[in-house]
Amino acid sequence: MPKPNLTEQWEQRLSDVDIRKTELNRLVMHYLLTEGYKDAAEEFARESGIKPAVEMEGIQERLQIRQAVQRGDIEDAIERINDLDPELLDAQPDLYFKLQQQRLIEYLREGKLPEALAFAQEELAQRGEENPALLEELERTMALFAFADASTSPLARLMDDAQRQRTASQLNTAILAAQSLPQNPKLSMLLRTLFWSQQQLDGKATYPHMTSVVDASLSGVAASANSAAASQHMDASTE
Repeated sequence: MPKPNLTEQWEQRLSDVDIRKTELNRLVMHYLLTEGYKDAAEEFARESGIKPAVEMEGIQERLQIRQAVQRGDIEDAIERINDLDPELLDAQPDLYFKLQQQRLIEYLREGKLPEALAFAQEELAQRGEENPALLEELERTMALFAFADASTSPLARLMDDAQRQRTASQLNTAILAAQSLPQNPKLSMLLRTLFWSQQQLDGKATYPHMTSVVDASLSGVAASANSAAASQHMDASTE
């Protein structure tokens, strides 16, 4: 049975959409605040006239913590967390374990094997024994000791910058939750919903498929529709 073609209906609905620039600006501001981009949020506030919903000082503290993790300085991150909220890591032992796990990984990245082994035995082994869920994570990290060059091992992803980013994001989310602030950018959630919806439609219907969220380009539509989408994208950015 042929798939229904929804292109014409979709193009018509696209032309009927009227999104207020203020709403788009609020989405962008929410993303910048949640992710901790203080300088960008301040500049965007000046350009758009959208007032930040939270104090910039708190964003700066959260940004410094995130940056410490992203550069691999876990000790500095923990010190800053304790200054910001002394109860946070005590209340979330799994999060503290993640930070200590990242600290172990940083020793391995620097080639400090004796220090890494001592740290694992003194700081992580007991936590792993007490919590089976953490033990699995610890064993996976400890497996890096078995390779002369961990960066080429099957667990190499633990050694790359993306692992730091994952740890930093988990920590950022925990801080936001502790401060009773939204933990996920609405813009990111909308994009995930978009991609999920496209996956649900794939194989069921022919429809305009968004191929780039940067310029709102679409596949399977007339050039005029792409121009309309791009025009709406530009209007939202420049009005």
